[in-house]
Amino acid sequence: MTVESTAARDEARRSSGKRTTAKAPAKSAKPAAAAKSAAAKPAAARKTAAKTAARKTTRTSAKATGGADQPQLVQLLTPEGERVEHPEYSIDLTADELRGLYRDMVLTRRFDAEATSLQRQGELGLWASLLGQEAAQIGSGRALRDDDYVFPTYREHGVAWCRGVDPSNLLGMFRGVNNGGWDPNTNNFHLYTIVIGSQALHATGYAMGVAKDGADSAVIAYFGDGASSQGDVAEAFTFSAVYNAPVVFFCQNNQWAISEPTEKQSRVPIYQRAQGYGFPGVRVDGNDVLACLAVTRAALAHARSGQGPMLVEAFTYRMGAHTTSDDPTRYRTDDERVAWEAKDPILRLRTYLEKQGLADEEFFAGLETESEELGLSVREKIRTMPDPDVMAIFENAYADGHALVDEERAQFADYLASFADSAHQEGN
Repeated sequence: MTVESTAARDEARRSSGKRTTAKAPAKSAKPAAAAKSAAAKPAAARKTAAKTAARKTTRTSAKATGGADQPQLVQLLTPEGERVEHPEYSIDLTADELRGLYRDMVLTRRFDAEATSLQRQGELGLWASLLGQEAAQIGSGRALRDDDYVFPTYREHGVAWCRGVDPSNLLGMFRGVNNGGWDPNTNNFHLYTIVIGSQALHATGYAMGVAKDGADSAVIAYFGDGASSQGDVAEAFTFSAVYNAPVVFFCQNNQWAISEPTEKQSRVPIYQRAQGYGFPGVRVDGNDVLACLAVTRAALAHARSGQGPMLVEAFTYRMGAHTTSDDPTRYRTDDERVAWEAKDPILRLRTYLEKQGLADEEFFAGLETESEELGLSVREKIRTMPDPDVMAIFENAYADGHALVDEERAQFADYLASFADSAHQEGN
């Protein structure tokens, strides 16, 4: 705030405190009587009435704008497996497509469970589970076109599945044998980003380039509710809006940024933040795969058509730990978890398929067999991954080489050789 605006504010405050001698316009007898009646009320009563009126105004405003009290939520499939319609977002899928979405979620969950077990058994250094977020990832992932580009965080295993990334490649980084394991340009799926929120800026810059190239593809950036507090995300919102970049920001609000609840990240629903930057935002039921698919399709179409960025907040829940180094029982209750288990994304779609007669027991049994085969395959691949060349860390640091890197390479080689010399001396 400037000195001038501060002075003006002080002057206005002083002026409002002075009594006016100007004659007020004539008023009707009814308002005057009301004023007299109000003045006759005790001060405490007037204060209480004012507070009540303020609360009513706040609630009305929040309801009208989809505020924190009653936020808007796009839902097409209820937790009970009932199909509902939405005036702005609709979708019409075939039985095969519905079964395909169910298969994607089941296999993604099975892979995730196997990875968690592998970490517990010492095969991985760390793992970030997506348990409970399958609908948000599969729904949004299946909304993408092949020429769209994805910037993930480190938990988008379901999106990676939709982009055709070999699940075992995801494990290589967490095992420490590679730096990602896949070529981003092959699947238009960027490498996992560990730095919180930075991928939002990468996505924005890439989207600005897409626009300058004249392409009609779109970019999508994934991040969590905790990352929404990062400056990188705020900067990405600013640049994407100013440059009308064709990017969709997909926030998986799983309620907890490690041990910090969402209410400590934002005073308003996350999707409403988009308004302050000048582009639309929408909150979708993140446990409803149909709604996530429909909303993301619309957001991507919005971006491709030259209308700029859009923010999607998938309201979901992290059923497990933040990572395998976390203990969620230290900061959240069992009652909360149980309540969200009733909204399980896989269970609700299965219920719908069964009610509508779109899948039989043969389908579910076959999928169970396929999921077990996937788990065994992943386990075998991770255990047979070759160790990397320890000197490879010095490769490709610079395109044309560098004297300092060459010196460090030689020093490290000597260091490794010292172990072999020690072993040889002990053997003699």
